[in-house]
Amino acid sequence: MGLRISKSQHSQRVTIFSVIFILMTLLILLGSNNINDTIYAPFHMAANHAIKATDLKKWSTKDGYVPVYGNKTMNLRCHDCALVTSSSHVLGSRAGEEIDHTECVIRMNDAPTLGFESDVGNRTTLRVVAHSSVFRVLRKPNDLLHRTDANAAFIFWGPPNKIGKEAKGTLFRIIERVSMTYSNLSCFGITANKMRRFDSLFHRETGRDRQQSHSWLSTGWFTMVIAIEICDNIKVYGMVPPNHCIKPRTKKIPYHYYKPRGPDECVTYIQNESSRRGNHHRFITEKQVFARWAKLYNISFTHPEW
Repeated sequence: MGLRISKSQHSQRVTIFSVIFILMTLLILLGSNNINDTIYAPFHMAANHAIKATDLKKWSTKDGYVPVYGNKTMNLRCHDCALVTSSSHVLGSRAGEEIDHTECVIRMNDAPTLGFESDVGNRTTLRVVAHSSVFRVLRKPNDLLHRTDANAAFIFWGPPNKIGKEAKGTLFRIIERVSMTYSNLSCFGITANKMRRFDSLFHRETGRDRQQSHSWLSTGWFTMVIAIEICDNIKVYGMVPPNHCIKPRTKKIPYHYYKPRGPDECVTYIQNESSRRGNHHRFITEKQVFARWAKLYNISFTHPEW
């Protein structure tokens, strides 16, 4: 009798273990799927968010940019613009000549042209610079001022307490000194009011409050909005579509074309998109918005095309 009870108990234990094993396997599989969804699902769209269209052509304000030195005004206007990203996808494009023949050429942060002319050209009409990139940009000013147009401008963006004219902080004084040295270059800062409007625009387009969602706007976000303000037609070089990093890839693509040993592009995008702690750029989110804007503001994408 005792033997029969022992066998029965053993049988029950095997059955219970089997059920638990199956349940754990299912949970692991479901967990894996949820992780993938978290990584690749667009961050940008809050639940039941109705997009509130903003006419960016009317959105701009004349007092949104203030000169760092002197009394210059930000009055740049172009029919055709080439917006050259810092992505490694521009390498091998041989698009340099085409870019240089565009009426206005827009670049970002410290992306150089020297040594990369065949792919990215060497003219610069406008360069949009983040406060975190100021030291890198101005470390070698002669490189970045190479072949600037006669009416070339730099627009610096960042927290008003760091880069604002009223703050008179270290960053502002450095930019002011460069602006005084290179009198042919127009340097502007973005006003505190317009910085708040950039945040508000992100909220309207995504349903997410930038600060509450721990999001940092990228230089790409500022540059695209500014390009829409000043350009009738925009051709973007090197920017990948929002779903690019879902596709399996066999080789590493450096985040910046001028930093071959830098971080991988998709790893950078996915980590920033999926992170909920700390402040992160929402690159994929922003590209989702850019895809919508492309239909409204004559924006095309090349290398790759999408």
